[in-house]
Amino acid sequence: MPQPDPTQVVKVPSTTAILTQKRRQRRLTPNATMRRYLAAFRTPRGVAGVSIVILLVALALLAPVLFPGGYDRQSGDSLQGPSFAHLFGTDELGRDILVRTIYGLRMDLSIIAVAVPISMVFGTALGLVGALSKFAGSFVQRVLDIILGFPGVVLGVCIVLIMGPGWLALVVAISVSGLPLFGRQARAALLEQMQREYVTAARTLGVNKRMILTRHILPNAVDPILVNGAIFVVVAIFIEAGLSIIGLGIQPPEPSLGSLLNVGIRFIEQAPMYIIGPTIVLILLSMSFSLISDAMNETVTRK
Repeated sequence: MPQPDPTQVVKVPSTTAILTQKRRQRRLTPNATMRRYLAAFRTPRGVAGVSIVILLVALALLAPVLFPGGYDRQSGDSLQGPSFAHLFGTDELGRDILVRTIYGLRMDLSIIAVAVPISMVFGTALGLVGALSKFAGSFVQRVLDIILGFPGVVLGVCIVLIMGPGWLALVVAISVSGLPLFGRQARAALLEQMQREYVTAARTLGVNKRMILTRHILPNAVDPILVNGAIFVVVAIFIEAGLSIIGLGIQPPEPSLGSLLNVGIRFIEQAPMYIIGPTIVLILLSMSFSLISDAMNETVTRK
């Protein structure tokens, strides 16, 4: 067996070299991340999910143009079955159920578009507090554990009873419900990244905690947070539907998918489409984001 040459000098990378190498890799991260997600959206699941989302969002945005009469336009034809004039039939006041379903979808998407990003940002920030203060990080995790002990709908009921039913209460309920999901994910990423060589090198060089957090740890937590964000959209959809079904969500005459189900169940024998129509849209909306989250997760795990 050949013996090592005692005169040969083994070069060990310095902390500066490790940190510099990591910084060079990180400069490519945004483009690499974008390419990965674009690749995810080209998969069969990604294409299907994005196509359904685009279709539903387009219908919601164009609702005032497609249905200029609005969602509360009444007629004398109450509880009519499906027809060319009313594809989903009419409700107890003669209003077009399809029109109210599209406007209900518009309401649900507006809630999701506000509540989910708020939950992602604040939940991630709370999870990363441990990088600045160990005591604060432990305290935040105990608070998140308490929130996690309440099912989403039960927590939403408590919040709505305090604030009163409506759009704002639903946004707050969904935002608070998602804090543990993103906070625990960010905490796990924090604990994992703190053991990496480049973080140790940065700390050895005297880089402050905030710089380490924003330049080293947070970029590496983006992938799981985005995947969880797509998953939480599905949870948010059913939280809104659950609260509205029991009468604690959007109040009449404004429609939402859940409130339509709440009223429609009373007339299920006379007008089955009162339930079937909003349910189909609800399933399509949740299925589309489930497909997107699956495609993103598959791409991230292969990186």
